[in-house]
Amino acid sequence: MKFLLIMHMNPVLWDKLSEEEQQEVFDGHDRFQEIIRGSGEMVGTKALDAPTETVTVTVRDGAVQSARGPYVPGESFLCGYYVVDVASEERAVELAALIPDAKFTAVEVRKVVHDDGAE
Repeated sequence: MKFLLIMHMNPVLWDKLSEEEQQEVFDGHDRFQEIIRGSGEMVGTKALDAPTETVTVTVRDGAVQSARGPYVPGESFLCGYYVVDVASEERAVELAALIPDAKFTAVEVRKVVHDDGAE
């Protein structure tokens, strides 16, 4: 079964980390990817741009409107995700705990309920 491991970024917290701590996060992602590639559990991963680069689109009464910025404003934002194919939710939670972001913010584990097969 597939799970989305969702990572959030808090820029205030990130800026408080030393360069060494920030590098540990990057290196931790490299190690994490080695683990899930080696186990055959990795389906894919994406890193997302900052919320300031977001365009939010709505359609109201047939009119398309767009605005710069995220739909849900706030301090933290979705910064990336992994898709894994694992035997159980328990394994997805185990993997989420290995993502370095979990030490500083949190990683959401959400089951994929529909998959068209494209990644």
